Amino acid sequence: MNVLLLGSGGREHALAWKIAASPLLTRLYASPGNPGIGSVAELVKLDIADHSAVAAFCQEKKVDLVVVGPEGPLVAGIADDLRAWGIRVFGPSKAAARLEGSKGFTKDLCAKFNIPTAAYGRFSDLASAKAYVEKTGAPIVIKADGLAAGKGVTIAMTLEEALAALEACFEGAFGVAGAEVVVEEYLTGEEASFFCLCDGATALPFGTAQDHKRVGDGDTGPNTGGMGAYSPAPVMTPEMTERTMREIIEPTMRGMANLGAPFAGILFAGLMITDQGPKLIEYNTRFGDPECQVLMMRLKDDLLVLLNAAVDGQLAHMSARWSDEAALTVVMAARGYPGTPEKGSVIRGLDEAASDGVEIFHAGTAINGGALVANGGRVLNVTALGATVGEAQRRAYAALDRIDWPQGFCRRDIGWRAVEREQAGA
Repeated sequence: MNVLLLGSGGREHALAWKIAASPLLTRLYASPGNPGIGSVAELVKLDIADHSAVAAFCQEKKVDLVVVGPEGPLVAGIADDLRAWGIRVFGPSKAAARLEGSKGFTKDLCAKFNIPTAAYGRFSDLASAKAYVEKTGAPIVIKADGLAAGKGVTIAMTLEEALAALEACFEGAFGVAGAEVVVEEYLTGEEASFFCLCDGATALPFGTAQDHKRVGDGDTGPNTGGMGAYSPAPVMTPEMTERTMREIIEPTMRGMANLGAPFAGILFAGLMITDQGPKLIEYNTRFGDPECQVLMMRLKDDLLVLLNAAVDGQLAHMSARWSDEAALTVVMAARGYPGTPEKGSVIRGLDEAASDGVEIFHAGTAINGGALVANGGRVLNVTALGATVGEAQRRAYAALDRIDWPQGFCRRDIGWRAVEREQAGA
C-alpha cells in the first residue's frame, strides 16, 4: 500500500513510525513532515489547505490511504473532499469533526442524548456570558468554542480570572475560535484520555492515557498542548471503561448517526472521573498529542490493518492488542513555550539518548545548515517503555538527560499520579 500521512508533529512521527513497521506498506509519504518523520517516510511539499492539490498528488502517486493527523484539516473538510475524488481517507467528515470543531455542538449533543457532562451555557456576547458567570460563581471553566490549539481553555479559580478569560475571548485572543464561548461547571476528579477507533457504526476501544496539560511541575502554570503522557491510565479500570463505552461513547455514535453525520476515525474522549462516574470534558476527533506517542509504543497489532478496517467499516470483526508494559513520554519544549518559543537553537545527542525501548519522536524540529534545530514550542517527545509507569519514567528521563539542548526544558514529574499509586501498592 502507498500511504500519505498529513501533519508535522510528534503525533505524526509516532504514526509514521508505526505505519512504517507494517508489512502491508509499500511507500509512505508525509506532508509537511519533520526531520524525524523523514527518517521513515518520503517528505513531500503539499499545501494541505489546497484539497485538490492533495488529491492530485494522491492520484499521481497511486496513494491507497490518506491518514490525517491534525484536527484543522478535518474540521475544514479534507476527508469529504478527498473521498469525492475516490480517495480512501482515515478521518471523520467535516460534519462529524464538529465534535472537536465546536465545543458548543458537543455540549448540545450531550444534552440531547443524555451523555454525562458538566452543566454549561453557550454565549456569543460578553454581557450575557459575564452575567452567567457572576450568577454561577467560581471555580468555573471558560472555553473558546472553536479550535485554539489546545490553549482556548481557562480553568478559572476566581471570578476575576473568569471575567478576564471571557474578555480575552471576545476581544479576539483566539481569533474566530473565541467568537462564541462555552462556560462550564467546574468538575472535580481525575482526568483521563480514552480513545476509540470508529467506522461509523462500531467503536473499538483503543487505549487509555493520562496527559499533563500545565507547563510546570505539580500541575502549575498555564495550560499547554500537553507536556507529557503515560499509558495505560490506572483510573480507567475495566468497570470504568465499560461505563464510558455504555454511557458516553455508544450514545455519541448513535447520536451522530441520528444527526446524519456517522463518526469514522479516532474518537478521543477527554474524561473527568468523578464520584458519580465518568463525565465528558470534551471530544477530539484525532489522536491526542502526546497521547498518541505512548499508544503507538504499546500497540502490538499492525496499525495499518486497523486503519484499513476502520475505513472499510470492518471494525466489528477486529480487536486491538496492547503490551502489558507501560509507556511514558516527556515533552521537551523550547524556552518561552507556551508563549513565544525561541526557535533555532541546536539540538545534539539524540543518537546517544535513543536505545532499545526508547523512541524520540520529533515534534517541532528542522534542519538548518546540517544541524538539527528547534522549530516550534513542543520540540521532542522522549518516550520509553517499562514494566511499570515508574520504570518507564526512569528510562525516559535517563534518555532525556543525555540530550544536549540547553535551550530546552521539560517537566520532571510526568506520571506522578501513577507512580504514587504504584508506590502505595508496593
